[in-house]
Amino acid sequence: MKIQVGKKRALPRSRKKLLRKVKVILQYVFIFLSLLIATTVAWVFRTWKGLTMEEVVFHIQAPTTGTDSGIISSFILTCPLISIVLTLVILLLHKRLGKIKDIAVLGLMVAFLAVAAFSVGYMWNRLDITAYAKNQTTESTFIEDNYADPKEVELTFPEKKRNLIYIYLESMENTYADEKSGGAFEKSRIPELAKLSLENENFSGNSTALNGGIPMYGATWTMGALFAQTSGLPLNLPIRGDLMSTQSEFLPGVINLGDILEENGYKQYFLMGSEAEFAGRDLYYKQHGNYTIYDYNYSLENGEIPEDYHVFWGYEDAKLFEFAKQHLTQISKNNEPFNFSMLTVDTHFEDGYRCKDCPNTFGDDQYANVMACSSKKVTEFVKWIQEQDFYENTTIVISGDHLTMDSNFCDDVPSSYERKVYTTYINSAVQPETEDYREYSTMDNFPTTLASLGVEISGNRLGLGTNLFSSEETLIETYGKEQVNTGLKMKSKFMDELTKDIVVENAKKVQEEEKAEAEEKKITADITVSDYDALSDSFKVSLSKVKCQLPVESIQCTVWKSDGMKALVWYEAEKQEDGTYSIEVKGSDLAHEEGSYDVIVYGQAEGYDPSVIKTVTGEIKEPESKITADVTVTNYDFRKGYFDVILSNVESTEPVTAIECTVWEKDGTVALKTYQAKRQGDGTYLLRIKAMDFYYKTGTYRILIYGQTENSPMMQMDEVFGEITG
Repeated sequence: MKIQVGKKRALPRSRKKLLRKVKVILQYVFIFLSLLIATTVAWVFRTWKGLTMEEVVFHIQAPTTGTDSGIISSFILTCPLISIVLTLVILLLHKRLGKIKDIAVLGLMVAFLAVAAFSVGYMWNRLDITAYAKNQTTESTFIEDNYADPKEVELTFPEKKRNLIYIYLESMENTYADEKSGGAFEKSRIPELAKLSLENENFSGNSTALNGGIPMYGATWTMGALFAQTSGLPLNLPIRGDLMSTQSEFLPGVINLGDILEENGYKQYFLMGSEAEFAGRDLYYKQHGNYTIYDYNYSLENGEIPEDYHVFWGYEDAKLFEFAKQHLTQISKNNEPFNFSMLTVDTHFEDGYRCKDCPNTFGDDQYANVMACSSKKVTEFVKWIQEQDFYENTTIVISGDHLTMDSNFCDDVPSSYERKVYTTYINSAVQPETEDYREYSTMDNFPTTLASLGVEISGNRLGLGTNLFSSEETLIETYGKEQVNTGLKMKSKFMDELTKDIVVENAKKVQEEEKAEAEEKKITADITVSDYDALSDSFKVSLSKVKCQLPVESIQCTVWKSDGMKALVWYEAEKQEDGTYSIEVKGSDLAHEEGSYDVIVYGQAEGYDPSVIKTVTGEIKEPESKITADVTVTNYDFRKGYFDVILSNVESTEPVTAIECTVWEKDGTVALKTYQAKRQGDGTYLLRIKAMDFYYKTGTYRILIYGQTENSPMMQMDEVFGEITG
């Protein structure tokens, strides 16, 4: 018998073919993954130029619900799509290379693996992961040594508590102003905002240049910024095994601005045009201060925007400010102090969202035009607030959240220029104790905001922040920016202890309870608006099939001019015997101004604040009948104590039944008295304005003249001014 040694049995042909296919598939999988890694790294740092490792760690754990669809589309079109296309191209070339094709593919695979390895190395260095890892294992007591625990600091609120309006401006920094104002551009992108800050308080002391907060470690992205400005701490979370999307609480061991204001009787609200769930914002604000959240989903559910409406991150800032006015008009009528916070979005990277109102001042530079638009809109909103009755007892804080993340907008800014977020305090209850130019971080906003409300803070420090109205040094002024950042980056047992108590087991239960509560207080109704009735000079808003799980305490509405600039009147609905509700919107309450009006209908369930049921539209039309006249105002006769308003050459398409006037203070905010005109023998009409009716108060008075015919309501004829002199 012959025995053959060392000769291998040949593999079956079918198995050889299978192994070859597996080999080719693996090669192309490696090529695709290498391309995907390389393109993803390039895309990430082009999109987030200032990305930091702590931000990456946070967003790995935080909910991404509500992310801008444009960012998602940009990633898909840039990374997976390019990688797939290039892989397919190589595959097609593979079939044409003949005998060298295997060597060529292997060479390409090695080359792409090298590119992927280089990309990973670049990302490693760019994020400074080595330093991050070292900091996470190197302990420091910096935070503990400098932390002023709000639980232990004595806070004294004024007897009459001030309202707070806190406006977070997405990516807004002083850099965008012109060099004369302390910015870095030759022509200002934010002239109105720069003027607003310089005219109010930004803690620049005697300097004529803008000043603002420096975003420190853990506060360089939106959620980090919101957290830092309200808690005086960096958002530097350790990597955990549980995600924030499964949590029912957000750092319950931290005491922040919302907690303090809630404890002192404040009702709190947060308005944003995106989804509040993104990055755990809803969790944070509900957990700390029991905020009512007005976000994109709220607007959808309450009919403020159409069901299919979605731009950029949700809805644009033009709508944000419109809704803010509506909410503030309602909230201010409650007899309780409020904190109304809001976050803009149009200036988010990349290039922002250009709405229909954006100017074309800077040509093709969209981001500059968006900044210019935001500057105007924010300033107009502030002016609107200043015109409201509640402003006298209200402090406005405006702060950028962080520096811009746009990839190239600030490329030409000199490295020597200190970039700071936009900051201003308006109508503060206190003034700075020093005229020094302050060096401060956004964490200092925490105690400074409370101080601006008239709160006395023992020691003038909270969290890692300092009350900037005091002469107490900030951490930056004490240690310098670099040393503070170093201390914030290192592992802190104190911070770990402060942030460890995260409850996850009841998350689903909490969500279900919130959903049940929303359904319990929700009021639904069929709402109809009648046509304008000329004789009654009004249109009616009717509510039928009013349903709610709880008793309905009231139905109200505000009437706005359709441009959304001004709330004109507030109505309480009358409940009818058949269970329906009726509201009569009168033209006389709207100065008989012709046009469309938005009627925002609110319902209040027992035990809850009012919420929007629906927004409807009504119309005031100009009457077909018209009355014209020549109007003369005589000089005031101090001996007789009156002046006359005389209407001559009175003409009308129908018989005139009445002429009257209302006399207002000059600014037109208060209607003082109504007079009925007397028809004289010569056909003129006389309105005698008596000084005694105004307690002989000297000054100029605004007089609105109205006329009525047989088939028409009162209509405005003219507006004149008269004067009572000494």
